[in-house]
Amino acid sequence: MSKVLITGGAGFIGCNAAARFMGKGYNVIVFDNLSRNNSDLNLQWLKEQGKFLFIKEDIRNHKALKRLFSEQKDIDVVIHLASQVAVTTSITYPHDDFEINALGTLNLLEAIRTTKLDPILIYTSTNKVYGSLEDIEVVEEDTRYKYKDLPNGISEERGLDFDSPYGCSKGAGDQYVKDYSKTYGLKTVVLRASCIYGPHQFGVEDQGWIAWFVIASLMDKNIIIYGSGKQVRDVLYINDLLDAFESIIMKIETVKGHVLNIGGGLNNIVSLKELISIIERKLGKKINYSYRESRHSDQLVYISDISRIEKHLGWKPKVDLNEGLNRLITWLKKQERLF
Repeated sequence: MSKVLITGGAGFIGCNAAARFMGKGYNVIVFDNLSRNNSDLNLQWLKEQGKFLFIKEDIRNHKALKRLFSEQKDIDVVIHLASQVAVTTSITYPHDDFEINALGTLNLLEAIRTTKLDPILIYTSTNKVYGSLEDIEVVEEDTRYKYKDLPNGISEERGLDFDSPYGCSKGAGDQYVKDYSKTYGLKTVVLRASCIYGPHQFGVEDQGWIAWFVIASLMDKNIIIYGSGKQVRDVLYINDLLDAFESIIMKIETVKGHVLNIGGGLNNIVSLKELISIIERKLGKKINYSYRESRHSDQLVYISDISRIEKHLGWKPKVDLNEGLNRLITWLKKQERLF
């Protein structure tokens, strides 16, 4: 039976991943410091799904990581999700952001290297490593912006341009993970993710915007839109990301050392204003929102070119935005602590 370590395993992506791999018969280790709001709820839910080993620790503690790999010598897969996730927080607390995202990732890589283990390592990076994309011309339409000359979106060939402390720290981790495959032969894969959404995502204004828009709407709170609201993202439902994790494990010899964009692609794009209209229709109510100035490093448009991951893994999104939102809304309505 295989063993998988999930750092940040009580977070949104982490708890979903833990439940998926528990259901597949893996021995699961959840490594999390529970600093994220409502991560205790996700941990409690996981306990209802089955047995796993929980380690309450911080990715910044390199001694704890080395001890873990020394004691658990049969770890086959590491999914590295522990991170500081908000651009706004990184601007306010850049030192903490660096220690968690950059140094924490290096700590994990060194723990693997120095204990001479050989697990598969999947690292979730971000589209923010491509910067604000200000050089790319966009066209403004009634409800959204769109690329003028990039019909397939942003590919992995796009140059890196770290913007904001968050972009720098995640980008540093991105490049370290990539390099440890080249320099030390670790079996690593970097996934540069667009917007992921789904159940167990307790979104807030600064991060997890799809879930936050639904939560605020259900609670009759005002939503603040920074900028025009025509900003566009491609969005990916959590189950499709988990499918990609599994595909990477199955085809690691094909993709080790690779960097892959992952997102909903051209068939799952939406602007902020469009999402509000969709939620209004689904909830049958008017949503309150207001506007403020754009925030630092906000991309007017980000759409993932997912042709490379489709080619190498035979993967593509299965859950469209309509179905994904229905599932998210159904789950959020059951979360009594929110209301």
